Amino acid sequence: MRLAYSVLLYLLTPFFILRLLIRGRKAPAYLNRWAERFGWYKKGQPQGVIWFHTVSVGEAEAAFALIDKIAAAYPDKPILVTTTTPTGSARVKAFLGYRVHHVYLPYDLPDAMWRFYRCFKPAIAIILETEIWPNMLHQAQKNAVPSIIVNARLSEKSAKGYAKLGAFMVQTLANITHVCAQTEATLERFVDLGLNKNNISVPGNIKFDLEMSAHLFEEAEVIRRDWFQQRPSWIAASTHEGEDEIVLDAFSQIKKQLPNSLLVLVPRHPERFNTVAKLCEKRGYTVTRRSEQKSSPVKTDVFLLDTLGELKLYYATVDVAFIGGSFVPTGGHNMLEAAAHSVPVLFGPFVHNFTEISECLLKKGAAIQVMGADELALQVVDLLEHPEQRDQMGMKGLRFVEQNKGAVDKVAERIVSMVNASR
Repeated sequence: MRLAYSVLLYLLTPFFILRLLIRGRKAPAYLNRWAERFGWYKKGQPQGVIWFHTVSVGEAEAAFALIDKIAAAYPDKPILVTTTTPTGSARVKAFLGYRVHHVYLPYDLPDAMWRFYRCFKPAIAIILETEIWPNMLHQAQKNAVPSIIVNARLSEKSAKGYAKLGAFMVQTLANITHVCAQTEATLERFVDLGLNKNNISVPGNIKFDLEMSAHLFEEAEVIRRDWFQQRPSWIAASTHEGEDEIVLDAFSQIKKQLPNSLLVLVPRHPERFNTVAKLCEKRGYTVTRRSEQKSSPVKTDVFLLDTLGELKLYYATVDVAFIGGSFVPTGGHNMLEAAAHSVPVLFGPFVHNFTEISECLLKKGAAIQVMGADELALQVVDLLEHPEQRDQMGMKGLRFVEQNKGAVDKVAERIVSMVNASR
């Protein structure tokens, strides 16, 4: 089965290249470092690395606290962090910088993965969330590299898809040393797919372990006071193509009732910054871009956050947060960052990547689910006009986050024990 899978990947390789070319038209970074995507790396790479694979921005940011703990436990071990997207690459370099090594993980081709393991000789493979790549895991097993999937999540829909692979899925899962699941539901789905129950635990979700510095809140207060002039404000964070129009439709209704309100708009992908700015201007809104580095009061309708790594800061500057990726079938994005800032959370109908978290936030009264522009506008206006209700929702969200912290320490202990056992 793995042979058939590998042959199919080789046949699809021209389409992978075509996809890079197409994406490179909007994001030129996709046109660079192609050799790495096929397992060819520059000479002089570190070996015996502690390897984290984080895919893109969301997984990378979730892993930072864990990476710091493991780096502190093994100060003499080189840390390698791989991603598959340029935005993930940029975030890793910006936040971790010289403390880690970074390359792209190659496509899951047998020869590419063989070259990757030969080059870096990992001491352990730490894989964020649910990156189940058969050849990657096969090479880990073949090279006696312990592998652990951290913060694993597996939706009911994904589990049904994997189940169709039958024995091939069982064989792939057998190559995983351990899985740290977010929830009991994920544990049960992995076991149903054939994972040995002794090889999975539920330490919780490391995304709850957010670190909020006093400096961040001080900086946010300056922005809110000096730039935003204490205007009623809301953020639409991590929006995708097709969502910005819905958000702007809602904003037009909000402006009719609250003319002084400000929208902080944050497209998920940098290649869309210019497109979204033009869309806002086409709708008749004045736009200020964060990249303009203005320090004077923002006299604008839309503040476009067109920089990377500042979303946490701007959650602390607003009154209400809408989480994108939820008006389109992407599955939603991390709601916990907004909740950790005591900000009421709104999201759309598509939240299958955060099913348990979204359900808990709704049950706790810390979030509201909206089905379209009209409902979004209605709820934003209601929350902006009722600060007591807004504060109550925000505090409920903060308590939910605080009560579920601790997963990073538990996962770190598991990783340390695995590294020590493999020596």
